[in-house]
Amino acid sequence: MPHVAGDSRPAASNERLAAVLFDMDGTLIDSEPLWWVAMDRVAAQLGGTLSAGTNEATNGLSIPASVALMLADIGSDHDPVSAEALLLEVAGELFAEELRWQPGAEELIDEIRSAGLRTALVTNSPRSVVQAALGLLGGHRFDITVAGDEVAASKPDPDPYLTAMAGLGLNAAQCLAVEDSPSGTQSAVAAGIGVLVVSAAVEVPEGPGRIFASTLLGATVDELRHIHHEFRRSVHRLDPQ
Repeated sequence: MPHVAGDSRPAASNERLAAVLFDMDGTLIDSEPLWWVAMDRVAAQLGGTLSAGTNEATNGLSIPASVALMLADIGSDHDPVSAEALLLEVAGELFAEELRWQPGAEELIDEIRSAGLRTALVTNSPRSVVQAALGLLGGHRFDITVAGDEVAASKPDPDPYLTAMAGLGLNAAQCLAVEDSPSGTQSAVAAGIGVLVVSAAVEVPEGPGRIFASTLLGATVDELRHIHHEFRRSVHRLDPQ
């Protein structure tokens, strides 16, 4: 089950920004390189070497999907479940030693919370990894956390964001997502949420429902409110009904 913090505030009844929903890996924490190191180490333990580009292809994917790509790439018939467990073990060790915030992310979340807006963590990473990351991120910074192994379908399916909104008691018109991957962006857009896409190692294609920024460094709540307002205006222009 997603983890929901106690909150008695009523859901907003209009389209003003009420919550910001954050992806985790690559968006809030500089974890993608750590996942790639973990993938390389696991591939080596299984007797193979990942080809160039395989790690980047896993950006934003669930753990099972990433492991399937790795095993196919190295031509291994190793049991996927045990390979997943090994990957999580290696990644957990790296997270404990080397995990860092992305520039500007910590300050932005704290400003969002101070402004009275709600926050959610919506990730394809499993709960065990989320709990390890929350040692850095701080569970008090999120009203709800949705992990990849707690939903029926992971990103790019909209289910993770739909689950987060249900837990918050909000609708898509009251939310803004912050993402860094193609699959995460697709997930949020499919859930009807506008997305602020922060540049990352894997390019997110242009498309409706998204605006791009090079970093969260210096980002403010006023800017997020403006972005959300522009998204809502564009929705009403496309669907005046």
